[in-house]
Amino acid sequence: MANSDRTIAAISTPQAAGGIGIVRISGTDARRVASRVFRPSGGKSIEEAKGYTALFGRVADGEGEFDEAVALVFSQPKSYTGEDVVELSCHGGLFLVKRLLAAVLRAGAQPAEPGEFTRRAFLNGKLSLTGAEAVMDLIGAQGKQAAAAALAAKDGALGRRIDAVKETILSLSAHLAAWVDYPEDDIPALEPQALERELAAVQGELDRLLAGFEQGRIIREGVETVLAGRPNVGKSTLMNLLSGCERSIVTDIPGTTRDVVEETVRLGDVVLRLADTAGLRETENPVEAAGVARTRERLKRAGLVLAVFDTSAPLSEEDRSLLQELKGSRAVAVLNKTDLPGRIEEEEIRAAVSQVVELSAATGQGYDALTKAVETALGTGEIDPAAGMLATERQKACALRAREGVGQAAEAIRAGMTLDAVSVALDDAAAALLELTGERVTDAVLDEVFARFCVGK
Repeated sequence: MANSDRTIAAISTPQAAGGIGIVRISGTDARRVASRVFRPSGGKSIEEAKGYTALFGRVADGEGEFDEAVALVFSQPKSYTGEDVVELSCHGGLFLVKRLLAAVLRAGAQPAEPGEFTRRAFLNGKLSLTGAEAVMDLIGAQGKQAAAAALAAKDGALGRRIDAVKETILSLSAHLAAWVDYPEDDIPALEPQALERELAAVQGELDRLLAGFEQGRIIREGVETVLAGRPNVGKSTLMNLLSGCERSIVTDIPGTTRDVVEETVRLGDVVLRLADTAGLRETENPVEAAGVARTRERLKRAGLVLAVFDTSAPLSEEDRSLLQELKGSRAVAVLNKTDLPGRIEEEEIRAAVSQVVELSAATGQGYDALTKAVETALGTGEIDPAAGMLATERQKACALRAREGVGQAAEAIRAGMTLDAVSVALDDAAAALLELTGERVTDAVLDEVFARFCVGK
């Protein structure tokens, strides 16, 4: 095991008042350090306690006892970090928890660095690198799908998919190397057609992994979403419906919304970083014109557009212009004001936008249909969180390099190049996947991965 000489400690609960607060200690001297701070009510000390037991007592510093506490004792290697670990739980007042951490540090522990507990878990073989990265995704999950995907990755779902691809590449590479290096051993050569078929299968799996990255990012991070439409179609009313409060000013006066009003909302299991924008129309008012220009900028970079139309009025020139701008965009057309008699040319909208929803933002009727349409437009409704997905830009970059290496190997075969060239390309692909899983990774990469962790994890 790769135990560090440092015994580390940190607060592992949020830096705010709560029911309990936890100070985690990990390392060779974890029990000894904890015993200097924790005074058990019974006769057994932390140093004598068996692993996976709990002791009740009090915690003290140089000024005396200051709180009741529970000590949870974990013995290496069967702990989160693979080292001896003690977790001291006291009442969750921020002053008390910080005082407990200060006492533990004075007793001989050193402050943990960001992600150091999980880094030790990786170095001690308790987690793969993809599993370690999934820990922060699990902590930051904002919905059911995101949490399920992170838990599946922590349990090794992504690692298993990568391993299957990696083993195929390594097997092909080993066969080619043996054939090239030991021609006298009568090793059968791989037929180009058979080799191409295997490489095509590997490419297909890497393509599927890469194709799922964007949907995975959406369920983890949400999507930048723009509410767009001409003035008075009900964008601000819809913004308020989705926000659950009066976030945007609603009036009958065109041009009321002149700047972008932003809010993060949850629609079903998807987080929308929502922007209510100025109504799209030609105007001589310089302030409103600036708002319209910002709306058009947001439309270009939006991950999703909720295009709002007034069903009680025929399509206007501004409506038709918006439909043209939506071509090639991920969009949902919201036919608003269904509580009023309909006059809009609905067929024209359906011909331009695949996802169309009838809604009354004033009454909320049609909300569930909007939820389903957004999931369909984003592709999140088809995600299987348990399948294993690429979760970080680092993982994506490794998969792209592997895909490039496999593609170069296939190209070398088609070009009639020597099998040495094919072997070099496959070695590059294998190296990329070994870096992805953490089996061959530099300290610089590890520093980058764990820098985004909180200190207590």
